[in-house]
Amino acid sequence: MSDTLVRVAELFKTFPSGSEELTILRGLSLDIEKGSSLSIRGESGSGKSTLLNILGGLDRASSGSVDVGGQHLETMNEKALTSYRSRFIGFVFQFHYLLKDFTALENVMLPAFVAGIPRKVATERARRLLADVRLSDRASHYPSQLSGGERQRVAVARALVNEPELVLADEPTGNLDPANSAIVAELLFATVGRYGKTLVVVTHDERLAARASAERVLEAGSFA
Repeated sequence: MSDTLVRVAELFKTFPSGSEELTILRGLSLDIEKGSSLSIRGESGSGKSTLLNILGGLDRASSGSVDVGGQHLETMNEKALTSYRSRFIGFVFQFHYLLKDFTALENVMLPAFVAGIPRKVATERARRLLADVRLSDRASHYPSQLSGGERQRVAVARALVNEPELVLADEPTGNLDPANSAIVAELLFATVGRYGKTLVVVTHDERLAARASAERVLEAGSFA
């Protein structure tokens, strides 16, 4: 049985640019093993976030195939992709996107509610994850009462509440100072590793990239 969780083959992504087309990803092929961590670096415009969005079912490739856990994303309709995003993928973005009128605990629980997970189970998972990111004592605090680093740690916990197989992090430390970046990086990798998840992180932060078990550099229109 293969340990490959993600298999990308001959992936192309083009965008209209005036009277021409701009090719961002050109024939990209990539395998990601289950339980591994991959960091992707590259210059702005090289397609890092585009790749992450395609893996997460937020965008579609122009051509090629994307197989994640046996699911062929290029053949899935919008309803199937919505279910895939909810149950199979955990997202951590550069901005935390916490709801300001919800406590830290409620923000972590929210994706579980959307997925139809019973309240008791969702609450137990959320409390456990907040403990994992060292925020048990901040569970009842609102985003405005949390520091930037704390808000991003809540976002890490939220990404894992539905027990996804694949966690996608797009510049998760991009808005943080060096001290908080180090804390979030440590907790992101530790928490994902503790639950045996697969992590793909897009980052300009060399220290964050160095924590991954593998690293790739994405160049505009190619994959080096």
